[in-house]
Formats: sequence, structure tokens, C-alpha cells
Amino acid sequence: MASTALGAPRAESPQECTVAADMAVVARSLAEEQIQRPKAGAIMSRIYDTEVSERGKELMQQILDAAYIKKDSSTRNFAEELFVACLKNEGDMDSVLGHSA
Repeated sequence: MASTALGAPRAESPQECTVAADMAVVARSLAEEQIQRPKAGAIMSRIYDTEVSERGKELMQQILDAAYIKKDSSTRNFAEELFVACLKNEGDMDSVLGHSA
């Protein structure tokens, strides 16, 4: 599994790409509402129950980080970019999440 330093975990199915895009909608919405980053992480952790999956937790953190950095991207655009990249690149979302491959 990829580590944070090497990039975000890859989605292992189209369904995981859908979940990642959903996470992107929530993360970007929290960023737009200027919810403090630690509180946003706690909210998303409860919504997505990431405590049971280290991979899920790492992906959520990567998406949150990107959502709080990409201030010029609308919620919809951020989620769409992530979803399309995930599907086109066999689960690799690094181009949207700000990591080099």
C-alpha cells in the first residue's frame, strides 16, 4: 500500500472511486464553510467510519488536505476531478490530491 509520502492510497474499485468523490464533496464543503481542520477531520471520521481502516483513514486525510488547499476549486469541480482521475488512472488520484506519481 502506498504511504502518504508516496501519495494517496489507490482506489481498488469503481465503487471506491465513488466513495472518494463523496468524501471530496464533504471535505470541500467543510473547507468552504471554514470549519477548522481538526474538527473537519473528526466530522469526516464519524461519517465514513475510517477508524476501522488505515487505508480509508489515510485516503480521507489526503482528500481533506487537498480540499483545504484548493481554494480556487468549487465543491463540485473538486469531486468531479477526483472521480474522473480515479476512474481514468486505475484508482490513482495523486494528480488531483497534489502528489507526483
